[in-house]
Amino acid sequence: MNAKLQWLRNKMASLDLQGLIISNPVNIRYLTNIQAEGILLLTRKENIYITDARYIEHVHSTLTLFDEIIVYDINDVSRDDYENFFLFCENVGFEENYVTYAKYKEYIRKYKINNLVETENIIEKQRMIKDEEEISNIQKACEITDNCFSYILSYIKPGMTEKQIADEIEQYYKQRTDGLSFDTIVASGENTSKPHAVPTERKIQEKDIITIDMGCKVNGYCSDMTRTFFVGEVPENIKPVYDLVLKNQLQTTEEYKDGANTRLLTKMVENDFKLNGYDLVHALGHGVGLEIHEAPYVNYKSDTQLRENMVVTNEPGIYLPGKFGVRIEDTIAITKFGCISLTKSEKNYIVI
Repeated sequence: MNAKLQWLRNKMASLDLQGLIISNPVNIRYLTNIQAEGILLLTRKENIYITDARYIEHVHSTLTLFDEIIVYDINDVSRDDYENFFLFCENVGFEENYVTYAKYKEYIRKYKINNLVETENIIEKQRMIKDEEEISNIQKACEITDNCFSYILSYIKPGMTEKQIADEIEQYYKQRTDGLSFDTIVASGENTSKPHAVPTERKIQEKDIITIDMGCKVNGYCSDMTRTFFVGEVPENIKPVYDLVLKNQLQTTEEYKDGANTRLLTKMVENDFKLNGYDLVHALGHGVGLEIHEAPYVNYKSDTQLRENMVVTNEPGIYLPGKFGVRIEDTIAITKFGCISLTKSEKNYIVI
């Protein structure tokens, strides 16, 4: 049995779960590498994947004997089969943060489950700690992101629209990776004051400020990087804000290490921003992996300790509505005594 499934079965035993229903496709991919519609069942003695005929060949080509997963065509599964999968299972776990109430009731009825139990994100919590292969995939995605940023700096010219630039970034990634890890943000001028700006037909102008937030996927694993830069020169009124964001981004990077508390990290930035008359309006960071936003979350509501081999972002930002905004973000791998920035593009004043 593969190591991730074996870990999960050991975890189930410690939680007194005799069965588990996994329906979140991200978790299924994490555990099995399957990328097809279906559901994964861990019963008392077997690992079962139920899909339909369109995906049977793909699933068989993905799995190895080592995975020890039995594949069923959904059309061949009878009512009795469903009712027998969890026979003699007192407690069966399900993904309560992914499953609707209607699906919850369907599981109880279809599988004849006596006690369907919330599992409190046990798989998502395990996904927070990356193995060597996962970190390698994220690192490759980050390298391509750095290369894309270098390319796009040479590509941008006054008169181009935000949408043109975003489209060029997407094409760059499509030719080299699995594609985008999220919709690219290209914001210029006053649009940079919107943390999640959508690219528009606004044209790049001389003396503009530009923020680009972008990332790609390599073997399903994401990268995430933001840089704020300038056309022609850095306006004097923006320099103090940029300097404050950069100072906090660098200082926080120094504090990212095994054992660091996510709430305290956030408070450190919030306090410095407030001393200077600004607010931190979004999370300081988030986990990165098969999803672009996943646990752990680095914000004032979170009380999590960073651990070795977690991969998280560090992205302080200041936004002045209707005027401009500055955000600087890196994807960072946590180590025992510090961290490694996986995105390495220049962060001091960038002028094109």
